[in-house]
This record gives sequence, structure tokens and C-alpha cells, in this order.
Amino acid sequence: MIERGMSFSQRIGALSPSNVAPLYIQLRQLIRDAITAGTLAEGDALPAERDLATEYDVSRITVRRAIGDLVEDGLLSRRRGAGTFVAGRVEKNFSKLSSFSEDMVARGRVPSSRWVARASGTVTPEEAIAFGVSPGVPVHRFQRIRFADETPMALEFSTILGTALPSLEAVEDSLYAALEAHGMRPVRALQRLRAVPFAGEHSKMLGVTLGSPGLLIERRAFLRDGRTVELTRSYYRGDAYDFVAELSDI
Repeated sequence: MIERGMSFSQRIGALSPSNVAPLYIQLRQLIRDAITAGTLAEGDALPAERDLATEYDVSRITVRRAIGDLVEDGLLSRRRGAGTFVAGRVEKNFSKLSSFSEDMVARGRVPSSRWVARASGTVTPEEAIAFGVSPGVPVHRFQRIRFADETPMALEFSTILGTALPSLEAVEDSLYAALEAHGMRPVRALQRLRAVPFAGEHSKMLGVTLGSPGLLIERRAFLRDGRTVELTRSYYRGDAYDFVAELSDI
């Protein structure tokens, strides 16, 4: 938290006249170092761009670029109508079956999605085996980018058994809310987690650098009667997520 009576530059440091690096890089590094050191804590608000530009005697374009890079790196988040804040890493409980929207709301974040594609079709041979159904069984496919406080956090590719939802339009913001509304929410799941580098189109969709570390979760979720209802592959930003699980020998 910025102390009362102390300017932002007094708190995190001033630009160095002897530093030959571009000004946006210098400002970006000052803010990054302050976050790493804990001088700026999760939830702290940054001054408005125009105020930062005035305080550091730089252009608003310089400030916007420095902040934009840190938003892309997951260190800052922009909240529409509220400003720019220090983002915290999200802890995803790997032992609890919950949706992305539920995880974000539980942590005080505002979840949202951007649809990449959604379509109805029939199972592939691999999906038929995973679902335990015959060839030709209908499914719904959903592909979207998931956001928290308008920061892209994950890519989600879901295939849902066709009988679980009446139509593609049944899913608005939360897939699990739609499944629950139709009595088809899964009660347990098997998940596999592995590290992957973001490449090609995936890095562009999340706004991260090519080759940035990511976490791939493959989920197979089941109804109470044991039927598989969901197959999902989710690619999470490695710089913004920690996965935790409670273990017990009981």
C-alpha cells in the first residue's frame, strides 16, 4: 500500500538520468522490482496514467507501454472503470472440482470469457472411447479465452455430451452453471497436469510471449451415475497460476 504523503516515485524509486535504456523499460522495471520486493502488494492501485506521466516527466505513451507489458506478464491487471492494480497469482485447488468462474469469484476477481468457437457435432474415435459411447453420439464443443479482471488467464477447450445440454446457447458465462441448471453438473473428475510451452496461436490468444511456460490440465468429469459428461483441455498461464492440493494419509 502506498503510504499517505509519499509519492509513487518516492515509494518505488525514480528514473535514473544515467540509464540509457528506453524510458518505458526503466519504468516497467521499477514497478516490477517493487512488486517482487513487496513494496507494491497484491491489490495495490497504481496512479492513473496521466499522473504517472506527470510525476515521472514522461509521455503517456511511455507509461501505457510499461503498464501494458506488465499486464501482459500477469503482474498488473486492469479493471474497467476502476484503474490498474497489482495482480496476485491465482491459487487453483487441484483437489476441488470447480469451474473457472467459481474460482475467480471466490478470489474476488471478475471472470469473463471471449468465445473462440462453439459448435455441435459427433464424437471423434478418441472421444467415443473417453466418453464410453458409440460412434456418432452427439456432443457440444466450446472453445474460449478465460479472463480475470480483463486479463487473459487461460484457454479452455471443452467437449460436452450432447444429452447434457439442450443447445450451445445454454452456456452463457459458466459452463458448470449451465450443466447444473440442467441437472448434469459433474460430481468428480480425473485430471492430469503437465507443463507445456505456449506456441503459435495459443500464445497470441493469451497475449504472452512465444514459448512462455504454461500448464495444461486435461479433465475427464463424471456424473453421479458414473457416466462421463465432460472432456476439457485447459491451458493456464504459468506466470499467473499456482496449483495446490491438500493431501492426507487418512
